Amino acid sequence: MKRIVFTVTNDLTYDQRMERICSTLALHGFHVTLIGREHEGSIPLTEKPHNRRRISCLFQKGKLFYFEYNLKLLWHLLFIRCDIICSIDLDSILPGYIVSVARDKKLVYDAHEYFTEMEEIVSRPMIKRLWLSLERFILKRIQFAYTISDGYAELFRKNYGKQFEVIRNVPRLIPTNATTQSNDRIVQYQGILNIGRGLEEAIKAVCSLDGFVLRIFGDGPHGRFLKNLTKAENAGSKVQFMGMVEPGELRQKTNEAWVGLTLFSKKGLHHQHSLANRFFDYMHAGIPQIAIGYPEYEAFNQKHEIALLIPELTAMAVRVSLLKLSESSDYYERLKNNCPIASAENNWDIESKKLIAFYERL
Repeated sequence: MKRIVFTVTNDLTYDQRMERICSTLALHGFHVTLIGREHEGSIPLTEKPHNRRRISCLFQKGKLFYFEYNLKLLWHLLFIRCDIICSIDLDSILPGYIVSVARDKKLVYDAHEYFTEMEEIVSRPMIKRLWLSLERFILKRIQFAYTISDGYAELFRKNYGKQFEVIRNVPRLIPTNATTQSNDRIVQYQGILNIGRGLEEAIKAVCSLDGFVLRIFGDGPHGRFLKNLTKAENAGSKVQFMGMVEPGELRQKTNEAWVGLTLFSKKGLHHQHSLANRFFDYMHAGIPQIAIGYPEYEAFNQKHEIALLIPELTAMAVRVSLLKLSESSDYYERLKNNCPIASAENNWDIESKKLIAFYERL
């Protein structure tokens, strides 16, 4: 039985992608351990087919957090039994690389993000230079890697000459019936609350319309700004911050929504070549969505037509899209009816075969 250790910087509870990856490999016969961090408000971990560990840190954010967490992660990896170390994104890869060399273990890079082109990185030149130096150092030395979109894979190939396999963030196929349990049009966002996710534009759009409610699930560094913006817009109950919700409950809440939002700004190549988890989550919940018309979403939508794509991220574009979906019931129903068809062709039962084959080759 091969032993794989995965490393992330989140607290594990809400990471649906890692739960899918680790459970799939564990049930396929690998011994899997997932290591993450412990937040001040972390809830107890539930039983899974794979092992999970949390590292407690004194610092919760910023440079000191990354330094402390990576130092403690290095110590854990030096002594844990494993054959393969898989580091998720750049922020946990340095300890994995050091230990893979010191202990002669195989290292895998799982790029959930195109990290050095994230908006929160590119907007800070000095921080970007530091992460870019690490990326260059690591990508010259790794052999095994995969990512979540063709766009990211092409960027890695173009910039570093590295071949990344593509394993998308598609959910398991769970039959569901999407129902709106409110007289309001529930517009839903789920994911990290960070800059460049279209949340400012969505808040302004919903506040300018009657009969719409924006529900925001998640937390993040941009949360306080968004709440202040909501107050400034006199939104009242039109914008609801739902906080972090466990995956099972979140799926239920998504089923109740009328439309989902998958929006990104143009700043950073990360946004422009993304293929976000929520894009597939809405599809599997059977609800249409408003998505940004970047290449990955446009290519998928040309084949399956599950979303109304907007050419640019503005409050007016979001507002016009909401009105179009509300006023054109035939168009809305066409998008909605396409969701289960697309889900049957794009789900974890199919995508996980790529993951299993990848690790079996190692």
